[in-house]
Amino acid sequence: MTHHPASLSADVLVIGWGLAGLVAACEAIDAGRRVIIIDQEPRVNIGGQAWWSFGGLFFIDSPEQRRMGIRDSLELAAQDWFGNAAFDRPEDKWPRRWAQAYLEFAAEEKRAWLRERGVSFFPVVGWAERGGYGALGPGNSVPRFHITWGTGPGIVAPFLARVEQAEAEGRLVVLPRHRVSELVVTDGAVTGARGSVLAPDDVARGVASSRDIVADFEIAAGATIVSSGGIGGNHDLVRAAWPARLGTPPDHMLTGVPAYVDGSMHEVSATAGAHLINEDRMWHYVEGITNWNPVWPSHGIRILPGPSSLWLDATGARLPVPLFPGFDTLGTLAHLRTTGYDHSWFVTSRQIVEKEFALSGSEQNPDLTGKDVKLLLKSRLAKGPTGPVQAFLDEGEDFIVENDLETLLEQMRRHPGGDALDIDRVRQEVLARDREMENDFTKDAQIGMLRSMRAYRGDKLIRTAAPHRLQDPAAGPLIAVKLHVLTRKSLGGIETDLDGRALGHDGAPIPGLFAAGEASGFGGGGLHGYRALEGTFLGGCLFSGRQAGRASAR
Repeated sequence: MTHHPASLSADVLVIGWGLAGLVAACEAIDAGRRVIIIDQEPRVNIGGQAWWSFGGLFFIDSPEQRRMGIRDSLELAAQDWFGNAAFDRPEDKWPRRWAQAYLEFAAEEKRAWLRERGVSFFPVVGWAERGGYGALGPGNSVPRFHITWGTGPGIVAPFLARVEQAEAEGRLVVLPRHRVSELVVTDGAVTGARGSVLAPDDVARGVASSRDIVADFEIAAGATIVSSGGIGGNHDLVRAAWPARLGTPPDHMLTGVPAYVDGSMHEVSATAGAHLINEDRMWHYVEGITNWNPVWPSHGIRILPGPSSLWLDATGARLPVPLFPGFDTLGTLAHLRTTGYDHSWFVTSRQIVEKEFALSGSEQNPDLTGKDVKLLLKSRLAKGPTGPVQAFLDEGEDFIVENDLETLLEQMRRHPGGDALDIDRVRQEVLARDREMENDFTKDAQIGMLRSMRAYRGDKLIRTAAPHRLQDPAAGPLIAVKLHVLTRKSLGGIETDLDGRALGHDGAPIPGLFAAGEASGFGGGGLHGYRALEGTFLGGCLFSGRQAGRASAR
């Protein structure tokens, strides 16, 4: 149906149909409001980045945790969150409040609210961002990473179904290919948006679409919610915001999000008076691998590593304590940026890879995404890597597989970037690590940590390989993986109060304007502070979308 520009109006306009936007729309519909959702992409992309995600959610003292023998509490989670966030700025006033409110949501209502909508969770709780510093330092003291049964598509599904139901009832309109260039401001209040209608494009989900303009549009709205995501698909914006504390931005990065995650609404919102804060806080991964089967430009996948692989910088020097795989994402990024190189290496064994290498993303986890119990048992508990991991071993340009150390070292040296390696140093690191495996006790902090992690049933069952020598023939072959920086999340954004109302530079709410999801730093303009505990991005979309949707309908 073609809408004449003059006829477009709604109680609530939602800009961006990712998870936060869908949740906000559902809340407004449930409050009896008429809603329009717009997005610059073709309809196939509804669900946004959340659809591509692994579906990890942060809960506190959940039944899943208790069944795994984990004792968690709001107090312990707050200790971890605030130790991780390290809030230290005047503009952290609202992010702090959002963090506290989100922690209470994650400890209380969040799980039941999702269960009511038919969302369920894989019973084994994962342990991400393990820290490795003191009790007050960064990291999760206990496992809190709950994987959604159905991964990202499973978390999107109930909210998308509600939106489609309201659409069928005529209470909601979805307008793809509508790119906002301006928020309409009338007497100091935001009263809608205008921009360009882009030409239809039948590309597949995630594939970059055309920017050809075919018409203009204007939509009037009582309330406008900006839920347009972050900047991770735009390397120029990532480099411009890159903070000195993380060194210099890499010349070469992989992209962990589709190209449409372009940050364009940040500037549009700022022009309308919104206060952008903490734009220098960002979350990028250092275990990126080049996707052998890319969907979007420079498409990278993240390895979610278990704790056993030997991590070396581009010269072959081992990373310092506690920068082990899966311990401190940003600490590792900051360290690697001091080396003068854009890549690093894992040296590992097939036995470690098959147990410890999970790949982030719904499309890389067909068993969990497809809710396929038979495939799950076969892929996670049987011998051998999962199908998607095996595909990278076979096809991925960043993987080297060899039966003996000397051949592996030679192939690493021949690999692009391998000329920086001190091969004698790599050999020495591997041999030294293997000697430390001779006893049940060790001075090597990484080996000590991985032995202690196997005390957690979830790690022993599916996540941490039995400690062994890398050169043990029974664990072979040996594998080297070249790792890249992978862009992902903006941790800052539009400053909002706890109702998701966008604030101006004077700290007062801008009438009619709300923000949710990554556009608002997942709430308040940065509820994570400097670092994320993982499983907190989708949760931030759920919580901030819910807050903004409810408040916009009042």
